[in-house]
Amino acid sequence: MALPDNPVWRLDLTEAERDLRAMTKLALAACAAALIAAAPAAAADLAKDAQVVRDKALSDSTAWDVVESLTTEIGPRPVGTPAMARAKEWGVAKLKALGFENVHVEDFATRAWVRGPESAEVVAPYPQKLAILGLGNSASTPPGGIEAEIVVFRSFGEMLAQRPGSLAGKIAVVTQAMRKTQGPGGYGSGVVQRAIGAEEAAKRGAVAYLIRSVSTDDTRLPHTGSMRSSGGIPAAALSVPDAELLERMAARGKPIRIKLSLASTVIEKAPSWNIVGEIKGATAPNEVVVVGGHLDSWDPGTGAIDDAAGIAISTAAAKLAGTTGPRPRRTIRVVMWGSEEQGGSGGAYAAAHKDEAASIVLAGESDLGSGEIWQARLPRGSAGHPAMKAFLAGLPALKVIASPEPASDGGSDTEGLKALGVPVVDFDQDASRYFDLHHSADDTLDKIDPKELAQNVAVWASFLRVVADSDIDFRKPQ
Repeated sequence: MALPDNPVWRLDLTEAERDLRAMTKLALAACAAALIAAAPAAAADLAKDAQVVRDKALSDSTAWDVVESLTTEIGPRPVGTPAMARAKEWGVAKLKALGFENVHVEDFATRAWVRGPESAEVVAPYPQKLAILGLGNSASTPPGGIEAEIVVFRSFGEMLAQRPGSLAGKIAVVTQAMRKTQGPGGYGSGVVQRAIGAEEAAKRGAVAYLIRSVSTDDTRLPHTGSMRSSGGIPAAALSVPDAELLERMAARGKPIRIKLSLASTVIEKAPSWNIVGEIKGATAPNEVVVVGGHLDSWDPGTGAIDDAAGIAISTAAAKLAGTTGPRPRRTIRVVMWGSEEQGGSGGAYAAAHKDEAASIVLAGESDLGSGEIWQARLPRGSAGHPAMKAFLAGLPALKVIASPEPASDGGSDTEGLKALGVPVVDFDQDASRYFDLHHSADDTLDKIDPKELAQNVAVWASFLRVVADSDIDFRKPQ
């Protein structure tokens, strides 16, 4: 049916057409805006955002506030102790106070070794007290301690060369020194005498095992750490000067006798926790970038460099990356892993998140103190992506080298995720002084330089920002 020839009708139809066209334009604009928001940021925008976040981090106090709070209000945090339970509550409160979302606790159980009273002394022929710390997983001595003659070995290999039964009734003492290096290489090559030494000494009949602390200091402060197994015998670390003292005594040719007393408690299934907080992604919230440090520590110091610093760096970097400018596309997730020193937290996290492993874009952990980052190692084949180019462009201002070598470590708490195929990143810190302090009573807040701490945050924050706001897939070469 034809429309009547009516001017009013024609006017109404024209207005309706105009309204329809206007509504269409609005709808198209809204769709375009949504598509733009969902799309990864352009390369130029990524570079600008990385620079803004980097520069802000250098003057931001969040990391210092976090590390100061944790070391002052909680102090040392061994697994299986009331202090670790307080640290859990601290972590939840801190993440909430900083504005993180979905803050929650993921429970797991792990074996915990808890230190008791300890002492050691030379009783003959040159009576002197010795400075020691029991090693994690050490057996306790009988009540009243044990007294025995020592056999000193200048290297771990020298002890391993002894035949079974040759150390029967003796205390084996290994005085091999650790070499100071910029990175953890010296520790990696030297820690074996701590990890398996007691077990090997027990195979040769020793009744106890002592090592020179796996450290690079010259103070009379011993350094603790875990062993894989004690072999059923008590084991402890000597301070560096006391290990050298025993070498000099043994060189005089007279039998040296030591009295050793170690007590400890083992909790087979200690309650433990990984504490999680997120900044949800704006348009790709199921794609997750995981970063963190470990909340637990050994007990002699206050766990400042190991690893309150890592908790502070990762938390501050995630906050800055997620809240400076528009919310990024992807989710940034902070994890305070709860049992790195005695093991269990990384495996527990991977087991709890295995079903989302394919959606975890990348994982990284800060766990080498607060010394400046000097080198960045990216996931293999990623340097050519615009996001990584934007990140790398900001490194010279922070005096960081872009290494051609790919990331391979990621941190001990990421090992479970790596096994599930999650890519990792490595930011190599200057560890020249780290092993002077590591696992000792000298691991305290005063050893942290706020400017070096801020440089770490700047590197991590700029990296997290470009990864979270881009479409980079580290599983595919770029």
